[in-house]
Amino acid sequence: MANIYNEIQKRILVLDGAMGTMLQRYNFTEEDFRGDRFKDYPSSLKGNNDLLSLTQPNAIADVHRKYFEAGADIVETNTFSGTTIAMADYDMENLVYELNFESAKIAKYVATEFTNANPEKPRFVAGSIGPTNRTASLSPDVNRPEFRAVTFDELRIAYKQQVEALIDGGVDLLLVETIFDTLNAKAALFAIEEVKEEKNIDIPIMVSGTITDASGRTLSGQTVEAFLTSISHVPLLSVGFNCALGAEQLQPYLKRLSSQTDFFTSAHPNAGLPNAFGEYDQTPEEMKNFIEAYLKDNLINIIGGCCGTNPEHIKAIAEVVKKYEPRKIKALS
Repeated sequence: MANIYNEIQKRILVLDGAMGTMLQRYNFTEEDFRGDRFKDYPSSLKGNNDLLSLTQPNAIADVHRKYFEAGADIVETNTFSGTTIAMADYDMENLVYELNFESAKIAKYVATEFTNANPEKPRFVAGSIGPTNRTASLSPDVNRPEFRAVTFDELRIAYKQQVEALIDGGVDLLLVETIFDTLNAKAALFAIEEVKEEKNIDIPIMVSGTITDASGRTLSGQTVEAFLTSISHVPLLSVGFNCALGAEQLQPYLKRLSSQTDFFTSAHPNAGLPNAFGEYDQTPEEMKNFIEAYLKDNLINIIGGCCGTNPEHIKAIAEVVKKYEPRKIKALS
């Protein structure tokens, strides 16, 4: 396997854009989500994007292919909601291993195709590990501040199952992303360390938090520096931010992060802020210009896109990063 640690020192690596944004283009119906296998399933399945790895695998492969064609070095598996906790919404907890395993296999197949065609530019697959739809630090009930909808141990067990399947499916690295509650992330990292020990392997880990508002804090109230301190006990490939904000709004927080860490840094912001209809209007050219400000300030090692981004955004980003050197970190400079 090509070593991502070698590649990240040679150049700024490009991450893919949004999977959900691309899947919306297909206008899949309830029947498309179900396929033949789940034709008579008792729950509604429309909106369960992770399930499409089983019922519409060619579409998932096609999305990965488009991002690699646009210049991405790393694509994320279609597993953002791939835990028993998130899949409970669809009564599909028993499918979690298969969903993650097959999603990893699809992405790895396409990545191998591109690496074989151009060995000078090896392509990588990041196992996407989302935050789940519950928070371990906060109560969902304003009248019961002591209540928690999930425990650390429940999260750890759920994440462990997901991580095992992603690794078995062939991912090159793991991406714990869109972190709004660092306690959830710590459960994921604990699970990853358990799996690494049990399988006697090492696998690179990316961690990406979410700054949710102009105060520069995560949803559970942590500043950039507090977030970094909370996860820095784990040997990470990179730490960064994604989602919630556009590239322009994210820059000051990336500056703070970049100056405080010896890990490589990453960002995959949204295509601007959503409009009144919840849609993202920022063009690839506009986003590229904001990203170039990161590059001029030497802030990042890995850059991609989140909500609202598509292969056109990634193509524009991939073109501009070629002109810049990757951020140097103290430990390796």
